[in-house]
Amino acid sequence: MNSKILRISMIAALAGFLFGFDTIVISGAEKKLQLLWGSSDWFHGTIVVGMALWGTVVGAIFGGIPTNKIGRRNTLIWIGILYSVSAIGSAFANDPIVFAAARFIGGLGVGASTVAAPAYISEIAPAKDRGRLVGFYQFMLVFGILMAFVSNALLSNVGENDWRWMVGVEAIPAIIYTLFVISVPKSPRWLLTKNRTEEARAILATINPQLSVEKLKADMEEGTDEHSSSENIFMKKYRFPLMLAFLIAFFNQFSGINAFLYYAPRIFEAAGLGESTALLSSIGIGVTNIIFTFAGIFLIDRLGRRQLMYIGSVGYIISLSLVAAAFIQGWQGMAVPIFFFLFIASHAIGQGAVIWVFISEVFPNHLRGSGQAFGSSTHWVLAAIIPSVIPFLFSVIGPGPVFAFFAFMMVLQLLFVRFLMPETKGVSLEELSKQFRGKGV
Repeated sequence: MNSKILRISMIAALAGFLFGFDTIVISGAEKKLQLLWGSSDWFHGTIVVGMALWGTVVGAIFGGIPTNKIGRRNTLIWIGILYSVSAIGSAFANDPIVFAAARFIGGLGVGASTVAAPAYISEIAPAKDRGRLVGFYQFMLVFGILMAFVSNALLSNVGENDWRWMVGVEAIPAIIYTLFVISVPKSPRWLLTKNRTEEARAILATINPQLSVEKLKADMEEGTDEHSSSENIFMKKYRFPLMLAFLIAFFNQFSGINAFLYYAPRIFEAAGLGESTALLSSIGIGVTNIIFTFAGIFLIDRLGRRQLMYIGSVGYIISLSLVAAAFIQGWQGMAVPIFFFLFIASHAIGQGAVIWVFISEVFPNHLRGSGQAFGSSTHWVLAAIIPSVIPFLFSVIGPGPVFAFFAFMMVLQLLFVRFLMPETKGVSLEELSKQFRGKGV
């Protein structure tokens, strides 16, 4: 693997670390904040916790605009700034509205990172290594989740305002990331869509001298229609990649993954574990996640995207059914954490390893930013809605039926993989664009 492209990809993937850390760090503080501010379950779920998710929705919906206009690299720099401002603002908040506003800013960074980072890495990566390199974004994401769980456990009970340290410590990696990402080059493919051929030539000569700018430009033009500047992803001929991006994002969230990660300590306490044991079990979730994400990244360019989705779907169905049974039957102790470890392993090796890679592959170069934004916004709209209603649903119908519903949705995902999902392993972005254009219409 090209060492320069590997280094650049790892720096861009650090946006995923901040994504994971920012998303999960609230899990250690959310119950303390609800007690501190006396919030109702509905206000707590939708405003205090959920506002970051709605920021993510906005960031995902509109993230394609700066990704296309100012470029992937420059957008990644602004993402680092948003994370930094959010962490500092959250730590110094004195009421739920200010806290929610600061978390909303961080959510903007999360949403935009799911557009810009996978698009950037997929465009600089050789086809044979694209799955692994884009997969580093997911690996850093779950590493960020693990570090958030560890950070929460270490900072818990350091004082009556321990929640401020929990949410504020994110500023350190956010500032470091921002400084690093300034050093990465712009995407040659993006530069060519802006007719900045000489800049693209200079960057290719540095990071991938085996690929000439003339060859890349010819491939891009072959996979693009003459009037591409006036096209959008909602045109009839792009219906198939649009459907693929929507469905993989839809099923990702209807596995219940974000609902669980946001409320892991609360769910473990509901299963009969004490607060400290629940926090330690959350760290176990993070360790399981990172191990099986690494396995997914190792296998994604070997077995392919569909095979990993098959493995993950079956694991989802088994684990979620067991979790539902545990709550319905009243099983206490470590049964629920063990079943959730299986659930996390299934997610990490399947959807977790595949989603951002797959969405970044199915759209043509000139529409990749918009397509990535569509897939990401579908993901994040559901990621905002589902966790926001979890405290309410748990109190009304209980955890068992909720997780039984998620298990049923994973049966539908298995059917999607079997009958609709194509394999994209080892195929150039330009060739995929030609294959998918007009397909299924």
